[in-house]
Amino acid sequence: MSAPASLLSQRWGFRQHSWRHPADGGFHAPSFDVVRLPEQLARDFVTRHHYAASFPAARFSYGLTTTDDRLAVDGATVGGRALVGVAVLSIPMRASVLSNVFPELQPNMQTLELGRLVLTDTPANAESWFLRRVFESAAAEGIRGVVSFSDPMPRTRTIVDQNGNERVDEYKAGHIGVCYQATNALALGRSTRRTLTYLPRHGLVLSDRTLQKIRAQESGADGAERRLVALGAPARRANENPSTWLRHALQELQVTRVRHPGNYRYAWAIGSPSERRRTRIGLPRTPYAKPDQDLLALL
Repeated sequence: MSAPASLLSQRWGFRQHSWRHPADGGFHAPSFDVVRLPEQLARDFVTRHHYAASFPAARFSYGLTTTDDRLAVDGATVGGRALVGVAVLSIPMRASVLSNVFPELQPNMQTLELGRLVLTDTPANAESWFLRRVFESAAAEGIRGVVSFSDPMPRTRTIVDQNGNERVDEYKAGHIGVCYQATNALALGRSTRRTLTYLPRHGLVLSDRTLQKIRAQESGADGAERRLVALGAPARRANENPSTWLRHALQELQVTRVRHPGNYRYAWAIGSPSERRRTRIGLPRTPYAKPDQDLLALL
């Protein structure tokens, strides 16, 4: 990977990425529209195209649609127009993700996280146009603040060809939030440094919450176990202790522990000009991250 990739617009199609350069042009705003989406339609699109193949706890889902049928990649349509992007405003796992940034607003009711943003084969700069209209719609629903994070850690996975030869493929570049910067988002430092449970062969991170569900057999444990089995772990035997099984499963999957420097945090106060002025931000502002300094330093 190289830093210039972070200056481009990343696009996705069936979890494979590509890049669009602003100099290529081609974004014609009258050809596009933004609409509210039913959750199932948004979920199907996101899991089909986003590299994580997962969907957050959504409150509002929005679609970017177009009359330009050349941009359609999978046949998904809304009102006869091709669906080429989805943004999801979601409820994070911890309310403090929101309250730390917007201490005077009610988490999950007045503030949300931009949990997913995925565009397929659209011209560069489409995401900033899309986000502005998403925020206008969300403000009309009473939302006053949005938080999002940009992950600077690149992800790779091992590809095995038909002859059994392995190669390492980078399927997700590191990001510093250039498209957020283009919408004048507030840069608010980084999230907490942490150690990740990482599956190098698949380029996936297993959340601590997912692992705890399995150990304690909480709600969602069955789905988490099925996911590990699908990735290559042996199925848990009847009456096998979940913690013991998990330890062996992670060994079988050859997980590693990776130190992560923290994601870049961005925020938007939305609503009318007076509402935005009244919104207090609870964290100090920081300079925008730069690809040639804050991304390459991690490699």
